[in-house]
Amino acid sequence: MPRLFAALSIPAEVGAALAGARGGVFGARWVDPGDYHVTLRFVGDVDVHAAREVADALAGVRRPPVAVEFEGLSWFGGDKPRAIVARIRPSSPLVDLQGAVERRLRRVGLPPETRNFSPHVTLARLRGVGAGAIADYLGARGGFAAPSFEAERFALYSSRDSIGGGPYLVEADYPLQ
Repeated sequence: MPRLFAALSIPAEVGAALAGARGGVFGARWVDPGDYHVTLRFVGDVDVHAAREVADALAGVRRPPVAVEFEGLSWFGGDKPRAIVARIRPSSPLVDLQGAVERRLRRVGLPPETRNFSPHVTLARLRGVGAGAIADYLGARGGFAAPSFEAERFALYSSRDSIGGGPYLVEADYPLQ
């Protein structure tokens, strides 16, 4: 059963800039820059028939290219940090694209996403890292910024089960036009 998600790919030059934020946190599992992406909708583990329905449904998304602008570094997890992320400004076109993906996937019977859309790129996954260590990390990288880019497509990816993370495989590619 494939584990699927829809996402924007990160151009190599932007990934290289984001990779400049790696290091300095003991216990962090840094994501390989080739696996950086902006998740639009996590689908989860589905059978082959459902995977085909998801791929076909996403082919019906019609949106223009989307500007992606980074806002800085942050973390998810509050007092128990679980990820270091590069935040992305939730522009109207990006939120509209995510909404279109969500609506298409609901039409094929997927349950609604319960989490609010918070566009980001996960840079590291954390386990047993305290909030103080993350505060020190962010303080040392104060004005970190990555270049903006225009996403001209999004993709349906598959991932490995078990440890979370890549390598990811593009199962289908969808142009934004």
